[in-house]
Amino acid sequence: MTPTQTPPPLVERITSWTGSVASIVIHTLAFAACGLVGAFGMAEWNTVLLILTTAVSLEAIYLALFIQMTMNRQTQSLKNVEEDVDEIQKDIDEIQVDVDEIQGDVDEIQEDVDEIQEDVDEIQKDVDEIQEDEEEEITRDGTQQKMLGEITSHLQALMNEVDRLKKV
Repeated sequence: MTPTQTPPPLVERITSWTGSVASIVIHTLAFAACGLVGAFGMAEWNTVLLILTTAVSLEAIYLALFIQMTMNRQTQSLKNVEEDVDEIQKDIDEIQVDVDEIQGDVDEIQEDVDEIQEDVDEIQKDVDEIQEDEEEEITRDGTQQKMLGEITSHLQALMNEVDRLKKV
């Protein structure tokens, strides 16, 4: 099994159980029982110690293997997290570049809006000048119409006076 593979459920259960209070209680009872068997002469003391030492050594070997399998799995998990963090950092860097580009675009748009506003202001000035010129022209036309009316009226009066003088 490689470190990237998940250990079998039995290995995980054994590793989890080994660090539990139940494990400590059972081991303590087992060691005490071995001690009592040897102390009360139920078995020869050397035989009890030999069996106990062999069992404890085998248990330690297997526990070390199980713990190493768990550590390998945790190491691989941390590597995966590190790769994910690196990918996220790259994404953040790319997003920052995009944000900077968008900010540049916004700045350019603002400049364009400012230029358009200047053009609108100039057009408004031109419209105001044209409107003033039209008002002046209307006033001048009114004045000219009035003067033309007065001239026509004076000419008419003069023609009437000439006609009257012709008759005399």
